[in-house]
This record gives sequence, structure tokens and C-alpha cells, in this order.
Amino acid sequence: MSRPILIVGGGPAGLAAARALTQVGQPAVLVEKNSRLGGAPILSGYARLVPSGEWAKDAIGGMVARVQQERRASIHLGTTVKTFTGAPGNFTAELSDGRRIEVAAAILCTGFTHFDSLNKPEWGFGTFADVVTTTQVEQMIASGRGVRCPSDGRKPERVAILLCVGSRDRQIGRPWCSKVCCTVSANIAMEIRQELPGCHVYIYYMDIRTFGLYETQYYWRSQEEFKVKYIKARIAEVTSDGQKLIVKGEDTLVKRPITIPFDLVVHAIGMDPNVDNGAIAQIFGVALETHGYLARGNSYGNTAETSRAGVFVAGAACGPETIDDSIAQGHAAAVRALALTLPTQASA
Repeated sequence: MSRPILIVGGGPAGLAAARALTQVGQPAVLVEKNSRLGGAPILSGYARLVPSGEWAKDAIGGMVARVQQERRASIHLGTTVKTFTGAPGNFTAELSDGRRIEVAAAILCTGFTHFDSLNKPEWGFGTFADVVTTTQVEQMIASGRGVRCPSDGRKPERVAILLCVGSRDRQIGRPWCSKVCCTVSANIAMEIRQELPGCHVYIYYMDIRTFGLYETQYYWRSQEEFKVKYIKARIAEVTSDGQKLIVKGEDTLVKRPITIPFDLVVHAIGMDPNVDNGAIAQIFGVALETHGYLARGNSYGNTAETSRAGVFVAGAACGPETIDDSIAQGHAAAVRALALTLPTQASA
């Protein structure tokens, strides 16, 4: 029996890697620091996923169940990796639960951290109860209780979704685009309109980046079928008149100030590097890229590689990523790691 492959992180990328390996008979050790598998879609209570429309609890929950049922997968919950030494094909990992395991390779699927809107205080989060994040709206939808104003439980009649909160913002040190926010926001806007047909939903944006085929399915459909209104604007602040939230800024198309009342304001929060990336990089001896994500090799010849031979990376650990692409990258990393278990490779 070949040495197992260590997978760190039990979100979509890690689950995909574990499934890919065990399906071809390769043992895998899956280490997850939280008490549950599933990553952000499960731990943060996402609702319907883009682009499948499946509920996160079903789609990602199904991935979790399949890995849990696989006898070749050894799962360690509430566990981290303390040390990682050795060379490709012959690594030793010390786990926080006291175990020491010999592995052929490691795949880092350690994901991301949601941007904390408290770092954007001028937009009202933490000051006004009815300023929430897209993650909180997802949780409302997933709960089955519907979208409500947290302050008093009423159904909102006017909702503003503010894009690029914690993305494309050099002033707060987040110059990158988080890739998923525009599409997720369009999806949420349609779900609000579907649940509350009388509710007016506005999306305030710098640019719209519903890339690829999502342009038709989310951007245009949200406008034409669900009557979501898009306003190109720069938002200055979110305040309150005591009854309504007031969104202030500039409509950048017509070059005039705007001051508009809303019942609910939603921050479309971006993806930050995992807060543990510094420690992860040190333990595994891998490099970080400029913004603090795990650095990966050239996709044309070194798919899934990090700066250390035998250590691979997949998903949002190395930058903002969609769930579907994270899953694909988990499969790709599994193939690369599997090569190190073959006799001709392990002895080279």
C-alpha cells in the first residue's frame, strides 16, 4: 500500500481532491481545523449556489457524505498540522491531535476568509442593524424564513446591494477583484425579488464582472426578468434618518449626487486570504504571493504546484475562486500528487 496523501482543508477543493484520490484506490488523510467538513458553503450557511441553483447543503453536503463513506479516507476534524518535514514521496506530518503520519505529498485546500465589513465603517455595517452582508442574506434565505430587516423583522420594500465591499479598494489594502461577488449579488437580487415581488432591489456597482456565460444567466436575466435596477455609482456613506437607511454617493454615469432611502443595505463582501496563511506558509515551507494568498506555479507546466516540491495547492487558498473551479483544481492537484505515490516517481 502506497503512502497516503495529506489534504489540508475540507471545503469543496479538499473534498474533491479526497474523492478523486480514493476513487482510484489511493489513501488520503483529510485534516480540517473546524468541527465539520464543507468549508464556507456549509460553515457559513450558503443558500443556492451559482450556477447550478442547488442548495449548498445538498450539493456540498453530498460531497461531504461521499468522502465520509469512503474507507480509504481518514478524516481528522478539529485538527491542524503542526509540523511538516521531509521530501516528495517521504514526508512526515505531526498533527495537533498527537498523531504523526507518513505521507507522499500534501495538497493545501485551506480556502479564504470573508472580508469583515467592520473594515469599511463608512458604509454602515456594525452601526446600523439593517446593514448586512451577502453571507447574512444567504443565511436568511437558507433558513427558510426569508429576507427580513434584522432590526424589527419586517419585509423590506427597498433593498440596496453595494458591490466591491472589500474588493478593488486600494485604500483598505484590497486591490484585487474577488471574482464571485457580482454574480452572487445578481443571484441574491433575483431571489429577493422572487420571494418579495413588491420589493425594489438596486445594485450599486463600479463595474459588473459576471464573467463568461454568467452574463446572460445573471446580469441580463436579473434586469429583464426580475427588474433588478443597476446603478453605476461611487458610494460615499450609509447613514440613517432614524427610520430609513440613507445611501449617499455619486451616480457616475450622469455625474450627479444621489441620496436614496432603503430598508435594507447589503454589502457584497469580498474574499480575503485565509487569516492563517502566514502560519500555513511557514509550516509547509511554501511562498505567499503579493496579496497574502498561497503562491502557485505556472498553470501551463506546473499546475497546482507551490514553491515546495511535493506540496500542491487548490481552490481559494491561492486566490479568489468559484466553487466549481475550486472543485476542478482539487481534482487537478490530486492527479499531480498521485504521481508521487508511483514507484518510479517516489524513487526518483
